[in-house]
Amino acid sequence: MRSNIIIAVLVSIMTGYLIGCISLSYLIGRLKGFDIREHGSGNAGASNVIITVGKKAGAFVAIFDIFKAWFAVKVTGILFPGILLLGSVTAVAVILGHIFPFYMGFKGGKGFASLGGSILALDYRIFLVLLIATIFIVFISNYVCFGPTSVSLIFPVVYGYVYREQGGWYAALIMLIAAIAICYRHRENFRRIREGNELKFSFLWNRKAEADRFGVENDDGFSYPFEMEEDGIIKHKE
Repeated sequence: MRSNIIIAVLVSIMTGYLIGCISLSYLIGRLKGFDIREHGSGNAGASNVIITVGKKAGAFVAIFDIFKAWFAVKVTGILFPGILLLGSVTAVAVILGHIFPFYMGFKGGKGFASLGGSILALDYRIFLVLLIATIFIVFISNYVCFGPTSVSLIFPVVYGYVYREQGGWYAALIMLIAAIAICYRHRENFRRIREGNELKFSFLWNRKAEADRFGVENDDGFSYPFEMEEDGIIKHKE
């Protein structure tokens, strides 16, 4: 029995991590002839695809990242039914795979969409509540990074409480690993916010305001592509 559980945990970790390593944002960048981590915000994720490629491509990447996490958690749930902790183990593994993909030098995305897909697979009701909470947090703060970091910390508590009679608090402790990783990957965002160099969420519909804020000029008066220098300063993309 114990050996079976160990095998289930190992399979869940490997399945989650390898699926999480599939970085569509990175592949899109390569198809476009560049490394997405060297442009825009420097992140291999949906938000940076929006900045560097466009809204439609960014939305597609976000949906894909949500789906891959949902798929990974559901697959291990089918393979090993009735073991609550395996869902959290797989969720953490897929998020870590997204953030630290081995073939990208362990420098991937920030795990927001993968966190969302994992929550959706674990409990769609919690997903809907936290989705509303995320939208509220992001709109109020006007910074995207506050959404995933807040939700990554809130979810383990909510999940642990809801499933407390089924070992939910143990699952919550496992999910805290993902929360720590997500907060760690957003540390540069918080630094840029303090220094006034972080793009605001309103950039999506008001690029000109952000361009004016950073002193970025663009001749066509419509498109405002940005790049992030090594010191975190926003500059115009040549």
